[in-house]
Amino acid sequence: MRSVTFDASSRRWLLRTPATSYVVALADDDAPRCLHWGPVLTAEQVAALPAPAAFGASSFDSTAGEEELATEAGARFETPSLQVVFPGGDRGIEWRYEGHDIDGGHLTLRFSDRRQPFLIELHYRVHEDSDVIERWTALRSQVPVSVLRCDSAAWSVPMLGGYRLSHVTGGWSSEHALSRTELVVGETTLTSRRGLSSHHANPWLMIDGGDAGERHGEVWSCALAWSGSWRVTLTRTPSGRASWTGGFGHEGLTWRLEPGEEWVTPVFAGVYAPDGYGEASRRWHDHVARHVLPEPDELRPVVYNAWEAVGFDVNEANQKDLARLAARAGVELFVMDDAWFGGRTGDGAGLGDWWVNEDRFPDGLNPLIEEVHRLGMRFGLWVEPEMVNPDSDLYRAKPDWVLHMPGRARTLLRNQLVLNFARPDVADWAHKWLHRLVSEHAVDFLKWDFNRAFTEAGRPGEPDQDRLWIDHVRAVYSIMDRLRADHPHLRIEACAGGGGRTDLGILARTDQVWTSDNTDAHDRIAIQRGFSQIYPARVMAAWVTDSPNPLTGRSVPLRFRFHVAMAGALGLGGDLTRWSEAELSEAAELVAVYQDIRPVVQLGRLWRLPYGVQYVHGDRIVVLAWHGPAAFGTPLPPLRPAGLDPLARYRDEDTGAVHHGALLMSRGLPLDLRGDYASALVRLRAC
Repeated sequence: MRSVTFDASSRRWLLRTPATSYVVALADDDAPRCLHWGPVLTAEQVAALPAPAAFGASSFDSTAGEEELATEAGARFETPSLQVVFPGGDRGIEWRYEGHDIDGGHLTLRFSDRRQPFLIELHYRVHEDSDVIERWTALRSQVPVSVLRCDSAAWSVPMLGGYRLSHVTGGWSSEHALSRTELVVGETTLTSRRGLSSHHANPWLMIDGGDAGERHGEVWSCALAWSGSWRVTLTRTPSGRASWTGGFGHEGLTWRLEPGEEWVTPVFAGVYAPDGYGEASRRWHDHVARHVLPEPDELRPVVYNAWEAVGFDVNEANQKDLARLAARAGVELFVMDDAWFGGRTGDGAGLGDWWVNEDRFPDGLNPLIEEVHRLGMRFGLWVEPEMVNPDSDLYRAKPDWVLHMPGRARTLLRNQLVLNFARPDVADWAHKWLHRLVSEHAVDFLKWDFNRAFTEAGRPGEPDQDRLWIDHVRAVYSIMDRLRADHPHLRIEACAGGGGRTDLGILARTDQVWTSDNTDAHDRIAIQRGFSQIYPARVMAAWVTDSPNPLTGRSVPLRFRFHVAMAGALGLGGDLTRWSEAELSEAAELVAVYQDIRPVVQLGRLWRLPYGVQYVHGDRIVVLAWHGPAAFGTPLPPLRPAGLDPLARYRDEDTGAVHHGALLMSRGLPLDLRGDYASALVRLRAC
């Protein structure tokens, strides 16, 4: 069956995925409308869908309907997806259909404006092994145009009895806090104005009718593949309809589209799931693995990062000491963090001076790297290419390279400023030193950090100031792409003071994300649950660090800390020189267990359980369960696995006990989770 088909008589396009259908049709005025997004439809059922028509009980109501990209022309009063101003002040788009192209699973709808030499392409892409629909927009003009808003796509859902919005909120060290609330009548905006996807929100959402759960109910969701500022505006009308539009940028920005120039937006992808939030997440995870990540099937190594052990007090001797202890624990990748370069002895100086600090490493980095390799580990380095300290040789030589506005103070955050990667000379400088660093020092891994938001986002002398919000991100993407092409062995972790740069755009060129600077295992359970709504376990970096936790002061058993971190890409980050022999031995045993279950966790499918997670890969199942302090008499319901074959039998790989699939899913696992911060790891195999 073809993934994209067209019926000329009704001017309808049907996009098929393995389990969903999406139908686009042209209204009488050629405006593209969504007729269906949901369960699979036959061609006969598509033909039976009502024709797109204007609606509204009075002249005050919108006549737009479920448009694929809402504009300002005519009686359209909801949030526009596309706002452009032509020479002379003419605004809005009057659609004229110009044709379409179908290339396998890629559909392009071509339109022009009826009054201006302006072209719009709506792009759709589906894959045979994914239920995600990818959408984006391209613009071209023969006259100069001011672009006030150009979203990637607008999405509509069927009329429901109610609407519930799921998204995440938070802040530094409290990212990915899951929020599920009623979608209010009116407009709701989710956004970042910070130059990155941000700690405070994340560019995805889910909508259901208020009745969905982990394993039941229809869910519609979208995620934007963009790592800079973004905006999604949801609308619930008094007449009972819901839709949203989203893309890069935020309100107040204007870009200029020059004659002959093409403007292409990032992908704003969507997925429908009939079986709850859990199934929506699994469909996203499958898609990210198959069509986003550069190395999806490669197992992520167990990492040790030295930051929490030494902070800025980095030198060759203490790094070698930590490397030897990390190797004893079974670590596979040793990462040296901040302060190995320039005059960096704290956060007030040195950023931008990317040469090895000779006082700390008299013979350069090679002796340390050779020792790390001798111990059987790969070597990684922390970098922050987009930032500079005013107290640096780079800033003293190139003060105009940072984001700034004439006559305005340059705001310092974390004692640093943002380099303007929208300038080709700055981006070229960054690529050259990164390329040299990786080439000359046998670097296997970069932890690419971004520790402050944009401020004074200007570039004096440039007529189109606001484009830097877009061009900066595109330059970061280009540098990462070039580095990976030139160094196929290189792996990259995205970081922005924790999870501030987590999105499908950055994941297309990195291998994992630093989820949060908060490594407290108790807090991480909620952080990781929110993260897992869209992003798979293989990209979720999770460290085991010291107790008491350096951020929260909470004391948690080592086993509990490991069991929480084992739910993602495991790492260690504590000061191993202060761990007892017993702790180091226990850590080595738990790392070995993780290495055994790693293919199941990182490559398997995820089910979120009430107080744990479950992964299924082939004939193996892994369950991780956690239980914090509770008052005496508080009942703990049985932990029931999901997605098992009810007729199959499953052997516990540690105890040898055999369980029936049907009984596991109805009666639950026999777990003993008594005491503060109790946890369990269960390994099952179909037998």
